[in-house]
Amino acid sequence: MKKCFILILIGLYSISAVSQTKGLFSKDPIINLENWNKQRVFWGFFLGFNNYDFKIDYKKNQPTDILVKSTTGFNVGLIGNLRLQEYVDLRFEPGLYYAQRDLTFPNLTREKDYLRQVKATYIHFPLLLKYSALRTGNVRPFLLGGLSTTLNLSSNSKTKDDNVQNRFRVQPWTQNYELGFGIDIYTEYFVFSPSIRGVFGFKDELIRDNDPNSPWTSNIESMKTRAILINFAFH
Repeated sequence: MKKCFILILIGLYSISAVSQTKGLFSKDPIINLENWNKQRVFWGFFLGFNNYDFKIDYKKNQPTDILVKSTTGFNVGLIGNLRLQEYVDLRFEPGLYYAQRDLTFPNLTREKDYLRQVKATYIHFPLLLKYSALRTGNVRPFLLGGLSTTLNLSSNSKTKDDNVQNRFRVQPWTQNYELGFGIDIYTEYFVFSPSIRGVFGFKDELIRDNDPNSPWTSNIESMKTRAILINFAFH
């Protein structure tokens, strides 16, 4: 949480700083980096934070659903941008994402049984199309959408232990689609781009326990990732 608070302050400070750069939002601003979007290829990096969740479907109804408590995580990564035409870019944004979800199983009574902390270290590989609106002064809003593949380094997929040994397991690789929006803010020296997007997993990620009647996994039809990503990009 402390990291996220620091990131929010960085983002607010950056927005405040760029908004004061030669009248960014004034009626007749000085046009910064006028030829920036004519580049065929450019690079950048991003910092941000995330909120990962699970969408859980069940085989049959149960009195109380599994509760998923998501916490705020941290993102960092690189940006590669290829200009396809005036309003459309192809972007590759590999990044490292730290996340945690706490699962509570209300049908179990002992704390060591009903609580599972699912920590994740993701290497995220999104390939996105960026559609930008017409630039107005020093701002340019955009939409993002595309597909991604994610490697979970903390999946526990190779261990034979399961929830009986307090080990929750998920698949190491997942595939997703992503949708979002943001805004490019052109300063005198760089482009600052805050954005927000959703991540939606395609496939079931859960690895079932060895016992087919496991109270943790037997009634789960599918468990898919849902996430919100907020990034502050600099390029």
